[in-house]
Amino acid sequence: MNAARYKERLLHGRASASSPLSPPPPPLFRKWSFTGSGCSERNPGAPGSGPAAARRARADPAPARGAPGPGVAMTSELDIFVGNTTLIDEDVYRLWLDGYSVSDAVALRVRSGILEQTGATAAVLQSDTMDHYRTFHMLERLLHAPPKLLHQLIFQIPPSRQALLIERYYAFDEAFVREVLGKKLSKGTKKDLDDISTKTGITLKSCRRQFDNFKRVFKVVEEMRGSLVDNIQQHFLLSDRLARDYAAIVFFANNRFETGKKKLQYLSFGDFAFCAELMIQNWTLGAIDSQVDDMDVDLDKEFLQDLKELKVLVADKDLLDLHKSLVCTALRGKLSVFSEMEANFKNLSRGLVNVAAKLTHNKDVRDLFVDLVEKFVEPCRSDHWPLNDVRLFLNQYSASVHSLDGFRHPTLWDRYMGTLRGCLLRLYHD
Repeated sequence: MNAARYKERLLHGRASASSPLSPPPPPLFRKWSFTGSGCSERNPGAPGSGPAAARRARADPAPARGAPGPGVAMTSELDIFVGNTTLIDEDVYRLWLDGYSVSDAVALRVRSGILEQTGATAAVLQSDTMDHYRTFHMLERLLHAPPKLLHQLIFQIPPSRQALLIERYYAFDEAFVREVLGKKLSKGTKKDLDDISTKTGITLKSCRRQFDNFKRVFKVVEEMRGSLVDNIQQHFLLSDRLARDYAAIVFFANNRFETGKKKLQYLSFGDFAFCAELMIQNWTLGAIDSQVDDMDVDLDKEFLQDLKELKVLVADKDLLDLHKSLVCTALRGKLSVFSEMEANFKNLSRGLVNVAAKLTHNKDVRDLFVDLVEKFVEPCRSDHWPLNDVRLFLNQYSASVHSLDGFRHPTLWDRYMGTLRGCLLRLYHD
């Protein structure tokens, strides 16, 4: 840390590198002179130091305490420790990320018992907190582009601490992401953050940080080639799990899936992220061609158009009856809700196939999860299907299509139902 910054700390009594709240790294001992005209360093080898200066000092004793020498401004000497490692207090960093002001953060730290643990005074705690907040504020511009944090030379931060700073800066509250998931990351949505803050109990400052992070990641990776997760990890240095979560957020924002309807409120962000990962792997352009633009962001339009071919499964009465017969024969005696399944088979099948046939329209793509809940989850739940029965039914429903003579789209069916089956099993819970 440079002398100018230490001057500021000394003038305000905040030489926090030696604060009992933050044990310093192995220090470099230096002497500084503090006068009315400023603060200067006095070190061995500098003018006015060394053996000669020591002999002169012995020959000319210093004036009595409080009395300046003739023609010399009054000087006070202060011993401090200077280190070059930036100190990061994880607890204070969490408070800063959560959007607390310095005074609120100090009050929370007092309630945690830190004064009793360290023997520090309230003034020292206030100074320590302010110092950390200044450091975090200066680091924030680097956190907007994490690779810059790794290559800058101003802050000496160990790699493990750099990773912690980045990961926690880009972490988000599930209650917040649930409110904005699937919405356009624009100024219009940002205007709603006041209401979201009130609804979720998350500070407005934290809501803004999280929203800006979503928008920043989206803008960087939305038009990049290659794996969406890999691109996020490369440009933002996030862990694999957090990068996958951001991939889901980007995917939902790009395709504008509806997630806010009342009947979808029981679903968590994890449920939607799971489905997003399946769709990215199977329904996007990147699922069949790793060199196309926007490979993991845009759904494969040609695939969605082809899904209309599946409508023959319910439009052709003979195929529908044969499909039902194959499924019922295979599951007889294995389902606790067999009679309900047999009675509702055609309605369930029409619902699943019609969802596929409508995905050529943007509005129906946005309503995908609404339709899945309405057409399948709610009917099965009203008949009290256990999850295992849902699994057995979907597995057999998907597999038996391959035994239908005259059905010419088995590969298309597998690409559709392979993903849909996984999504439905994840969506089917209380």
